[in-house]
Amino acid sequence: MGQCSKFQKSIYNALLKIPQGKVTTYKILAAHLKCRSSRAVGQALKRNPFAPQIPCHRVIASDLTPGGFKGKKNGAAIRQKLKLLATEGVKFTNGHLAEPAIIWRFHQEK
Repeated sequence: MGQCSKFQKSIYNALLKIPQGKVTTYKILAAHLKCRSSRAVGQALKRNPFAPQIPCHRVIASDLTPGGFKGKKNGAAIRQKLKLLATEGVKFTNGHLAEPAIIWRFHQEK
């Protein structure tokens, strides 16, 4: 992670805490990092050079839609994000998270 900013490193380290089969939102992740900008978090995720090992695909929009992936909101990038999530058991129905109960909130950490 040498080429990453301190902010990016904090985001990427937080992503490693989200268990497989769970997702969080840009807003929840930003609040966990004490960052007031969900968009800043999204910009750092867009630049994640370690995906999918550092699982930025586990971050979705607050309206429970997939959000973006690799800086895109549709097309091949979103299909790839949905495929990664599906392999982890995360399902979307009609473009929205099928099971909101799987949303990861960082206070769940052990």
